Amino acid sequence: MNKYKSVIPLLNRVLIRKIVPQAKTAGGIILSEKSLEKDARMGIVVSTGPGTYTESGTLIPVRVHVGDHVLLPEYQGMRVPISDDSEYMIYKDTEILAVLEDVNKKV
Repeated sequence: MNKYKSVIPLLNRVLIRKIVPQAKTAGGIILSEKSLEKDARMGIVVSTGPGTYTESGTLIPVRVHVGDHVLLPEYQGMRVPISDDSEYMIYKDTEILAVLEDVNKKV
């Protein structure tokens, strides 16, 4: 399978780098697959398309921004081979479930 140097999403597509949870803690404890499943559905927005157009030609922009941490559906998206070792997926912006905000972040 070819690996690509860069991927530019079109229309309302969003390129996500999945956050792969560590299977082992700093103390050496190996975590179960069940506990890792919850964290495996998160990612960081890497790139977005401009959005979609209505029939009248009005642009509806993508609702997430580069750098947003997002919650992803379990069985949607398309895997994209990019030249580094991270796992990348493309989703429609309407498939993304939520933007995750850091509760420790000071406003």
